[in-house]
Amino acid sequence: MEHIPVLLNEILASLNPQPNEDVIDATVNGGGHAEALLSKIAPNGKLLGIDRDPAILAETRLRLARFGGRVMLAEANFANISLIAGEYGVLHPHCILFDLGFSSYHLASANRGFSFQKDEPLDMRYNPKDTDCTAEAIVNHCSPEELLRIFEEYGEIRRAKKFVELLVGERQKRRIQTTKELAALAEKSFGRGKIHPATKVFQALRIVVNRELEHVTTGLAGAFEILEPGGRLAVISFHSLEDRIVKNLFKEWKDAGTILTKKPITASHNEIRQNPRSRSAKLRIITKNS
Repeated sequence: MEHIPVLLNEILASLNPQPNEDVIDATVNGGGHAEALLSKIAPNGKLLGIDRDPAILAETRLRLARFGGRVMLAEANFANISLIAGEYGVLHPHCILFDLGFSSYHLASANRGFSFQKDEPLDMRYNPKDTDCTAEAIVNHCSPEELLRIFEEYGEIRRAKKFVELLVGERQKRRIQTTKELAALAEKSFGRGKIHPATKVFQALRIVVNRELEHVTTGLAGAFEILEPGGRLAVISFHSLEDRIVKNLFKEWKDAGTILTKKPITASHNEIRQNPRSRSAKLRIITKNS
C-alpha cells in the first residue's frame, strides 16, 4: 500500500533541510517523508530512519533503495533515539522528524488488529517482539476499574462506565477475541455517530499496548538533546493526547530553543480532500538555540 506523507510541503518548508546535512526520520513508516528529505540533502547528506514495525521497514527499504548508502534503517523504538543515533553515527542531526501514531499501512495490514472494518484478532502490537501485551489480553483480563481508566484517559471517552459494564458482562459469557466483536460492543453501548463508536476504544487500547505516550515523551526529549544547535525538530501529532505532550515539552524547552509554531500547522483543504487522514494532523516545530 502506497504511503502518502502528511503535511509534506509544510515539513520541507519548516525543517528546511540543506545539501549534505544529516537527518533523522524517527517514524520512517512507508518512507514518504524520508524520500523527499533525502532528495533535499543530496548529494552527501544521510538519513537515519527508525520504525518499530519490521513489516513496514521491509517495504520502506525497497522504496528507498535507490539512495544507497545515504539511507540507514533501524528496526527500533524511537524512545531510544539517542542510542540509535550513536550506533549509526548520526550524532548531531540538523533535522529530526516525528510523525506520530499509527498509519494507513497498519489499517490495511491483515491480522494486526488495528482496524475494526475487518474481523481480525485483537492484537494491536506494532512489533510482537516488543511486548507480550495485546489488546485481547487487556479487554479480557483487566479489572473494570483499570478498563475505565484506560478508556477515559487514553480514549477520552465520555460515558465509558456504561461501555465497561457491557464489556465485562460480555466477557463473563465468552472471551472477546476479534476486532468485530469489540466494535459491535462499542456500537451497542454508544450508538452510531459521525465517528464510529469504536474509534476511541481502539485508540485507547493501541496506546496502552504500545506504550505510545510514554515513548513519545522519552523520544522527543532524547531527540532535542542530540539535535545540532541551530537544528530543527518537527512533530506531527494526530490526537489531543499526543499534541498536549508536544506542546508542553516545547514550553519546557523555551530557554534552550525557539518555538516556530505559536499555533500548530494544519493541513490545507486540498490536502484533506486528497488524504482524509491529514484532517486531524497538527505540526509543531522548535529550533535548538545555537
